[in-house]
Amino acid sequence: MTLDWKNQIRRLTDQGASYADVRYYPKEEEDFLLMWNGNLLAFNRSETSGFGVRVLADGAWGFAASSSLNDIQATFDRALENARAAAGRLKRPIRLADKEAVKGCFDSPCQTDPFEIPLEDKLALMKELDGFIDQPGVQQRRVMISTSKRTVHYYDSEGAEIEKRIIDIFPSIQVAAMDADGVQQERKYLPPRLGPSRGWETMDRDHWQGEAERIVREMNQLLTAPACPKDRLSVILLPDMMYLQVHETIGHPLELDRILGYELSYAGGSFVRLEDFGKLQYGSKKLNARADATLINSPGSFGYDDDGVPAQNRMLIDQGILVGALTSRQMVTEANDKAGRQLFDSSGGACRACDFNRVPLERMTNINIDPGEDGSLEDIIKGTEKGLLLSGDKSWSIGSNREQFHFATDIGWLIEDGEQKHVLKNCSYSGMTLEFYRSLSAVGDESTWQVQYVDNCGKGVPGQVMQLGHGVPVCRFDHVKVGD
Repeated sequence: MTLDWKNQIRRLTDQGASYADVRYYPKEEEDFLLMWNGNLLAFNRSETSGFGVRVLADGAWGFAASSSLNDIQATFDRALENARAAAGRLKRPIRLADKEAVKGCFDSPCQTDPFEIPLEDKLALMKELDGFIDQPGVQQRRVMISTSKRTVHYYDSEGAEIEKRIIDIFPSIQVAAMDADGVQQERKYLPPRLGPSRGWETMDRDHWQGEAERIVREMNQLLTAPACPKDRLSVILLPDMMYLQVHETIGHPLELDRILGYELSYAGGSFVRLEDFGKLQYGSKKLNARADATLINSPGSFGYDDDGVPAQNRMLIDQGILVGALTSRQMVTEANDKAGRQLFDSSGGACRACDFNRVPLERMTNINIDPGEDGSLEDIIKGTEKGLLLSGDKSWSIGSNREQFHFATDIGWLIEDGEQKHVLKNCSYSGMTLEFYRSLSAVGDESTWQVQYVDNCGKGVPGQVMQLGHGVPVCRFDHVKVGD
C-alpha cells in the first residue's frame, strides 16, 4: 500500500488548516519479562501500528488517530473536524513558534537488537542473574527486563520529513528481606548507561555478577543496621538517588506547560512563575542544569521531537540562576505573550507523545547536572564533617507544585570526620526545593557522573508513560533534615 501522507496533509491545508502533521508508527514492539524467586511471573509481548494526526485550524488543535490504514482519509478529516469544533470554545488562539523544515533520520545506538535474541536465551540469562542473587539472607528476589523498539515516520505541512528508529532496554535486579522489626529492607540495581549503548549488549554477564554480589551484601548489612538518626546533617546523594531528586524537583517544575497551568488537574503545577526566568536563584552557584536530548545513549534522546524540532542541548539553570525551561512550539509563544516579553526565542525540542494515539506535550528530555570541580566521591566524603551518604530510591512524596519533597532511600552510610562509617537503614530526607538546592556545597567531577534511566515517567490526560535519562554527578547538600 502506498501511503501518501504529504497529499493528505496538503488536502487539509487546502481546506483551511493552518498547520497539520502526522506521526506514523509502522511497527512498535514491546517485551516485558519478570522473574520472581526464580519463576517466570510475567511475559508480556505487544506489537502495534497506527498513525496520529494533529491539525491546527481556526486557532485550535484537533487530533485523531487510527490503527487501521483503511481509515486514513477519514482520520485526517476527523482531526480537522475536531479542530473546528474546539475553536468554538477557544479562549486564546494557538500560535506555533517558527522552526526550520528538516529532513532527517535518527537511529539510536544498538550493537545487538534485543528483539533478535531468542526467548530461551533471554530466559537463560535471567535465570543466571537470579542465581547470582539467590544467596543466604535473601527472601525475595526479582529480575526484570523490559525492551522496546519503534519506527516513526513524521511529516508536517511545513515540509518536515523525519524517520526515527529507536531501541531501548530497561533491566534491573532486586533483593529484599524483613529485618527484626518486620520492616522490609531492599537493594536494587538499575544499570547506568555505560558507553554508547541502548541494546542487548547492556546485559554483560560479568558486570551483572559483580553488582549482584554487592546488592546482596548491602541488603544483609541493612538487616542488622541501626536506623537513620533524626537530625540536620549534610547529605551526599549518589547518582542512583540524585537522578530522582533532579527528576522531581528540577525536571517536572520546569516543564513549561505545567508552569502555565496545563497539568493542574492531574500531575500538578509548578512553583516557578514566568517572571522568575533570568532572576530566580534556584540553587547555589555550583548548580548547572541542562535539558540535553543529544546525549546519545539515553532513552531521553530521540533525534527530533514530535513538533519536528531537532534535539536540543539547552541550559535550564546557570550557576544557580533559572534561565530556561522544557518547551514546545506552542508553549513558548503563549509564555512570551503572557510575560509581555521574549522569554524564549524558539522551541527547546521537548514536545513528545508516548505513542501514535496520544497528543504530544512537553516532556522531559535528559535533565542533567553538569559535573563540578569538587573531586571524586572520596574527596567529597573527606570534606564532610558529619552527614549521610545515600543510595537507591525507595519512596517519594512531592508537593503539588514541586515546592517541597520527602524521599526515603534504600540504604545510607554515616559520615563522620571525613570517613564513611557503618550502614544505616530506613534513611530519609526532606526539604523545600529552593532552600535545598541553595545548600548545594559540593558537585563531583566527571568520575562521579552517571546516566541513570527513568522508564515510567507519567503525565497527561489520557495518561502517557515516557522514558528518559538523567546524567548526574555525586552531590552534597548541607543542613538537610533527615530521618523524619
